[in-house]
Amino acid sequence: MSEAAHNDPYRAPAGIRVGHIHLKVADLARALKFYRDLLGFEVTQRYGQEAVFLATGGYHHHIGLNIWYSKDAPPAPRNSAGLFHTAFLYPSRSDLAVIYRRLLQADYPLSGAADHGVSEALYLDDPDGNGVELYWDRPMAQWPRQADGSLQMYTQPLDLADLLGTLEED
Repeated sequence: MSEAAHNDPYRAPAGIRVGHIHLKVADLARALKFYRDLLGFEVTQRYGQEAVFLATGGYHHHIGLNIWYSKDAPPAPRNSAGLFHTAFLYPSRSDLAVIYRRLLQADYPLSGAADHGVSEALYLDDPDGNGVELYWDRPMAQWPRQADGSLQMYTQPLDLADLLGTLEED
């Protein structure tokens, strides 16, 4: 990167958001069992037996899955460069509780669960070893802040029983 580009005060527009992820997977059917059957995304389009696109809420696709370069490949080494995790933002705490209950019922293992102050998150791996975060954001007015107004995110254990209790309140 040039020095001029490095010093450029450009800031990306506030309205930018992550539109979709596209993952290389080893087994398309196995990946569909996770993203479609367990997490509940709907198939919006298929490209033969090599790729599928999934979404929710009528969007064209939030997730692309393909085996173009990765059919029957082993998972990428955990200690190499690459994707750490994808994160799916749920609209509410009760929606996060519903998917947590679904994971429990399917006996699908979590790799972690955390309260970050700004959000509460569940962590798991998809069948190809890709990290997945399922989370909800607290309202911005509740985000922890330092005296100067900057965020003060943290990582504390998430009370999973309390999360499930959200469902009893509904």
